[in-house]
Amino acid sequence: MNAAQESNTGLVVSAHSADFVWRAGGAIALHTRQGYAMHIVCLSFGERGESAKLWRKGDMTEEKVKAARRDEAQAAAEALGASVEFFDIGDYPMRADKETLFRLADVYRRVQPSFVLTHSLKDPYNYDHPLATHLAQEARIIAQAEGHQPGERIIGAPPVYCFEPHQPEQCEWRPDVLLDITDVWEDKYRAIQCMAGQEHLWEYYTRVALQRGVQAKRNIGIASSKNIRYAEGYQSLFPRVTENLS
Repeated sequence: MNAAQESNTGLVVSAHSADFVWRAGGAIALHTRQGYAMHIVCLSFGERGESAKLWRKGDMTEEKVKAARRDEAQAAAEALGASVEFFDIGDYPMRADKETLFRLADVYRRVQPSFVLTHSLKDPYNYDHPLATHLAQEARIIAQAEGHQPGERIIGAPPVYCFEPHQPEQCEWRPDVLLDITDVWEDKYRAIQCMAGQEHLWEYYTRVALQRGVQAKRNIGIASSKNIRYAEGYQSLFPRVTENLS
């Protein structure tokens, strides 16, 4: 990673190997086009709880499912222009020990992210998702601490954005950022198509992007000439520091 990339990087912490595609694929592709080095951490492959189509094929083992999910996620990350690594800590249930926490803190220090994307703080339908969020948050704090691995370069205070959960109302998630992804929608949809194990979600997340696009268009005003068709929603966790409110 060169010096230019160090000042323009983004980190995505995804509970399962497909989550980053549905929820943040547009942001990843968009920032890649803008010169950011985007890096994704998949905490698990989603091999137990999010691979039903693969298990129904029969003659499947956990290792075979993991391999298929890894191939899908790798192809999706490449379609978006991002790098990806896999922690393989399991799912349904997901559990993280101190070693995993420190491993993620090491990623923060290596990547030096300008911003972080991860899950909502709550999700009563999937406990893996908020666990990933809390892990991402705690690793961020550790990576800021001078006393953790003294002598290493610490990180600053990258903003953290929670991407949209599957059922936002039940997760108490409210977007305060709408990101126009119209120009990179085809990149995101190519990544979506890589996730063959969850083909039933392709249409659903297309509809989500269209709905957020309508909302984004409305929030920039009907007089705007910008043609927003697709968007992604995010909820910020920290205050924005700015010199003006325009």
